[in-house]
Parts: sequence; structure tokens; C-alpha cells
Amino acid sequence: MKDLIEKATKAREKAFAPFSKFKVGAALETEEGEIYTGCNIENASYGLTMCAERVAIFKAVSEGKTRFTRLAVVADTENLTPPCGACRQIIWEFCGDIPLFLANLSGETASFQMGEMLPKAFDSKFLK
Repeated sequence: MKDLIEKATKAREKAFAPFSKFKVGAALETEEGEIYTGCNIENASYGLTMCAERVAIFKAVSEGKTRFTRLAVVADTENLTPPCGACRQIIWEFCGDIPLFLANLSGETASFQMGEMLPKAFDSKFLK
């Protein structure tokens, strides 16, 4: 867990958050042990902003990776910051019920299963 949180913390430093100043980093591990990182990237049209979690997942998928083992998310907040609703859906669809580690810059951490973050998730099984 510590290694993944460190990589997410480094990714957070690259966040482009000139409007909110709310920087987030994420690190996603593949079954092969590769790590893909992401940071949030804001846009003046806030709806076009991309969260760190989705950046990491989309980078990995764009490189042909489809099987993931764990994800870490780091923000500089007093209370640990969970993924937003859109990210929870994307994490569930691409990663399933993986371990999710949350951390802040003060060293506080917590771990969850993704199913705890998105109970009764909607996914492709409903489309058959």
C-alpha cells in the first residue's frame, strides 16, 4: 500500500488545478505489477475537468491494460477524500471490486473495497 500511495502523492504534484487549487493524485496497479498514475486536470469549463482516478485508468487502458489489482488516491485534505460518483462508476467498470487506498499529505490512510464505495453498482451485466 505504501508504495502505491507514494506514487499517487508524486502524481498529485503534477495536477493542473489553477481554479480550485484542489490537487489529487492516483496510482493504479495492473496484474503484472505495472503502475499507472494520474492527476486531476482542470478546465475553465468545470464539466470538462478530468479526475486523477480516471486519468490513471484511461492511461492504463489506452496502453492495453485491462486487469487491475489496487488503486490509491491522495489529496491534501484533513478528511480523506473518496472518489467522486463518476470516478466510482469508472473504477467499478474497469477495475471491479479492487482494494482502494485513500491518503492525505498528513500520512492518514484508510482502505476500502470498491464495492463499499459503490454498493449495488450498475455495470454491463444489466445490458445483456
